[in-house]
Amino acid sequence: MQRRLVLVRHGQSEWNLKNLFTGWKDPGLTEKGVEEAKAAGARLKAQDIKFDVAFTSKLQRAQRTNDLILAELGQRVPVIEDAALNERDYGELTGLNKDDARKTWGEQKVLMWRRSYEVPPPGGESLRDTVARALPYFVREILPRVLNGEQTLVTAHGNSLRALIMVLERLTPEALLRRELFTGAPIIYDVNPDSTIAAIKDLAG
Repeated sequence: MQRRLVLVRHGQSEWNLKNLFTGWKDPGLTEKGVEEAKAAGARLKAQDIKFDVAFTSKLQRAQRTNDLILAELGQRVPVIEDAALNERDYGELTGLNKDDARKTWGEQKVLMWRRSYEVPPPGGESLRDTVARALPYFVREILPRVLNGEQTLVTAHGNSLRALIMVLERLTPEALLRRELFTGAPIIYDVNPDSTIAAIKDLAG
């Protein structure tokens, strides 16, 4: 039985382009983001993957990326949306230009909010909080389907996907913070029956 899980970070959004903290706000994809999503679909098509189910967040940039990937593959599968897969909530930073935030709070404080595992920005979530939200959903809803042999696509966000990757790749919090995820770049996991990873294929670029 083949147990395959594919994770994809959404294509470039309008707020990515403007260098804004996005979080739970809901901008659409840029033209580049649309092309990144289509390219992700083309890369997966070259791998001859036939999906059985797809999961995505409640935010349109992830949903549109998911739809474009499946369209490129020519596949129609059940798509399950859940806020557990939403991006990290950046609280008071949401909507701010990252350079302006550094001017307001200082380089070190903004860096701490962005790159520490445990410290949240004002009114927002830390990466640990995002893990606590996304990981139980993954274990309860997504992983059982993978272990049952369903080829599963998850299209979500940089930080919600890091929450899943932390467990899949057995990363420490420190290593997780260094784990880069590129927009529109599929990561394919072949999963063993005990939920450990047999192989990883990163289709970035």
